[in-house]
Amino acid sequence: MVTISLIDSVNKVDSKCPHCKGSIHISDMETGELVCKECGLVLNNGELDTGPEWRAYNTAELNRKKRTGLGLKNSIYDKGLATMLNGYKDYKGKALSEEERIKYLRLQKFNNRTKISDSWKRNLSIAFSELDRVCSILHMPDNIKENAAVIYRKVLKADLVRGRSIDAFVAACLYTACRLEKLPRSLNSIADTSTCDLQTITKHYRLMIREIDLDIPLDTPIKYLSSFASKMKVNSRVEQQSAWILGLARENNIQVGKNPKGVAAAALYLACLLDGEKVIQGDVADVSEVSAVTLRKRCKELRKLVDAS
Repeated sequence: MVTISLIDSVNKVDSKCPHCKGSIHISDMETGELVCKECGLVLNNGELDTGPEWRAYNTAELNRKKRTGLGLKNSIYDKGLATMLNGYKDYKGKALSEEERIKYLRLQKFNNRTKISDSWKRNLSIAFSELDRVCSILHMPDNIKENAAVIYRKVLKADLVRGRSIDAFVAACLYTACRLEKLPRSLNSIADTSTCDLQTITKHYRLMIREIDLDIPLDTPIKYLSSFASKMKVNSRVEQQSAWILGLARENNIQVGKNPKGVAAAALYLACLLDGEKVIQGDVADVSEVSAVTLRKRCKELRKLVDAS
């Protein structure tokens, strides 16, 4: 089988052919030769085939023959490297006898106990069970879940969990992962699904930010605009006009030092008024989780910018 591949400078063979200076080479795995595509010069005759020693002709055969598992996952307490004992069948797939089955079930019990024998693994097991539950309720993507698990491992390594709530740190790590990935999830929505209240989670979040070196980006109003527009079920024209109003606010530094949710909600409400779409001020305030007073203040400030432009 002949495959064409680009050879980079990291390979032991030079990236360009010494004869014609060509950069595209042909790797012939049957003969073990590396040949220049332009002039046919054999650059190396000792290429190693790093592929499997077996061949597969369909997907089912490929899945049956491969001997690798899933990649490492930080959201699993042992990163998915645990050994599983099957107490019902042997390696040939035959059913075990009653005596052997009882023996292997006992070994399976001891194996499960040794997995969480130390406090570190026990802590991760409890924390990631809570993380799975919260992420399932909030429909969090896998990358957010993985980042939250990595942050929690840093918290545990810094010995911040000792004497404090595990569930509160899990919620704080999940909120931090959303901030880092710029996912519009509020701390209130995470606290609603957590077993801890908002005040406890906020206290743990501030402690974590203070003790661990994390570069948390500042929230911007444009981050919440699409979410608010989707919940309000406004048309795309109103959303585009809201983005234009937020652009004016950014140019004039109106949003500095203010709640980004309030600025985004005010821009959306003002765009609805300019477009003639009927919305209730209280509904916008409820969706954005800000008070009606804050909404009116931010809307008054943005109205001056729109009239001046």
